[in-house]
Amino acid sequence: MTKQEILTAAMRQSAIDCCCAEEDFRRETHIVVENKASEQTSKFLVSPNACRMISYGSNIVASCRQELIPEIEAFINRREKFYRCFEPLAIYELNHILQRAGEQIAWMHSYYLPDPDAVFSADLTCPYETKVMHPEDFTDLYGQGWDNALSRIERKELDMLGVGAYDGDRLIGLAACSADCVEMWQIGIDVLPEYRRKGVASVLTNRLARESLNAGRFRFTRRPGRMSGRSATDSRADSDRHGRRWRRKRLK
Repeated sequence: MTKQEILTAAMRQSAIDCCCAEEDFRRETHIVVENKASEQTSKFLVSPNACRMISYGSNIVASCRQELIPEIEAFINRREKFYRCFEPLAIYELNHILQRAGEQIAWMHSYYLPDPDAVFSADLTCPYETKVMHPEDFTDLYGQGWDNALSRIERKELDMLGVGAYDGDRLIGLAACSADCVEMWQIGIDVLPEYRRKGVASVLTNRLARESLNAGRFRFTRRPGRMSGRSATDSRADSDRHGRRWRRKRLK
């Protein structure tokens, strides 16, 4: 997959999550649509959602309950620049709108997509052996401290692929991805405290990116913001040598 194909696939999934068209994220004007339930919505999202806002850098696409559309539309259009909607004072204003509807902001996230050229050209090493792992290898790991890398046990069927780092027979680091979207796998990673700052996480995430791309999927990461609660905002990015960063923004 190329970088452009990955970005297009991400927009395709965002269109499903927001009940809009893929090309809406490339427009210069803002789009506000009604949010509706869909079986193909990303597994980590509530569907339908009170309000979801996403930007890939040219506009904002907002997907919300029908009765909120006029207020959300006015909230976005009051700002000269789209990114002003994500600044602290604007977030407080958005939260007041949601509170009147019995909701509140739940989170703001940055999303990161891989750059295949950077992923496959990276020359990363760590002093430990790494191994590709499959769902059957995860069976005894649930509830054993690998909570970032693996899904909750009641969602374990989503865990598709992993890469583990070993010190002898001991698993000391694990990066794994779950099938949270139709075309995209979400990554999580855990490294035991005494093995951190030795390059383990970089090697694991890079190899997992290679393995997932070779499997015809690409993995994404999300970095939580500082909001908490029940409704939502978030963002999307560009990639470094580990395939972790882009510059696009996405809000939910």
